[in-house]
Amino acid sequence: MRTMQDMNPADIPGEYREVLLNLYDGTRRTVLVTDVETPYPEGKLIVSRTDPEGRITHCNRSFVDMSGYDESEIIGQPHALLRHPDMPAAAFQDLWETAREGRKWHGYVKNLRKDGGYYWVYATVIPNVRNGKVVGYTSVRRKPSKKKIAEAISTYAGMS
Repeated sequence: MRTMQDMNPADIPGEYREVLLNLYDGTRRTVLVTDVETPYPEGKLIVSRTDPEGRITHCNRSFVDMSGYDESEIIGQPHALLRHPDMPAAAFQDLWETAREGRKWHGYVKNLRKDGGYYWVYATVIPNVRNGKVVGYTSVRRKPSKKKIAEAISTYAGMS
């Protein structure tokens, strides 16, 4: 398993702020954040698969394009590579608890791009179960509505 690296200032165009993220697995990562939103691509699905620990094993072209990373930089990394500091830890705790129980999870997620910008998705995470055991997860993201994004921002502001 490769170690997730802090973000590189050379990848960030313009002004940014530095944030220390405490990730779900107890590790920390310094991220560089801008206020630049990348609109969700019309008519596309963003798809990835992970192993049981959340390390990315597969991603489609839309995932690569929206993340801003090269595929070689993504494969083997924890999905937390895309964790935006505006997302409360409690949202991911709910996601992981639900998925590890073998149940489908869905919700609105603000993802961090390699260039420090962000994009919103409506995500569905489906456990991949073989012989009664969760062997990984598939996540499919769709374009979220502006109304639902506004609701998510309001909800997440009140969470830790």
